[in-house]
Amino acid sequence: MRTMMIALSFSLFATVAGAADVSEPVRQVMDMTKANWESVDADWKYMFDPEPLAKLFSKRFQAAYKEAAKHPAYDTENNEPGDPFGYDVVTNSQDGCPLQDIAIKPGAARDGMTDVVVSFKMWTCIDDAQIKDAVSEVHFDVVIESGKPVIDDMHHVAEGERDSVYAEMQSLAKDAQ
Repeated sequence: MRTMMIALSFSLFATVAGAADVSEPVRQVMDMTKANWESVDADWKYMFDPEPLAKLFSKRFQAAYKEAAKHPAYDTENNEPGDPFGYDVVTNSQDGCPLQDIAIKPGAARDGMTDVVVSFKMWTCIDDAQIKDAVSEVHFDVVIESGKPVIDDMHHVAEGERDSVYAEMQSLAKDAQ
């Protein structure tokens, strides 16, 4: 009986520890995003640079990004192509204030994917109370690849509508051809 209780305890601990890890790539993306909105453009940390893209995102997402990146939204000051979006895909904006009240909540896993919901306030530097108190919501689809959690898609939720950054990348690559 004692052996069974110890095994059950280890099993429960492993399940809880595994569930806590699912939000890690989302937490890293949100840490970068929060730091970006607190900094000047020169200090911007781009989550789609090669290292974070390979570390935090699924192979499917990486492939879609690489195809979309062949069609940048703008050229940079050093005449290098920019990213395919032209806006911050987490905040869904080109403008904003330092992010406040960031909350990250992993949901239940379903069909190999966990919906990690992030909410935050991004307009806290605006004097209008309605705008200042507005809460943005982004859902991250997190899957397990090679034993580690990675982001497979992001969805902005506004006015009952939900988009897909993955679908947008596919559209950008297709429309540019």
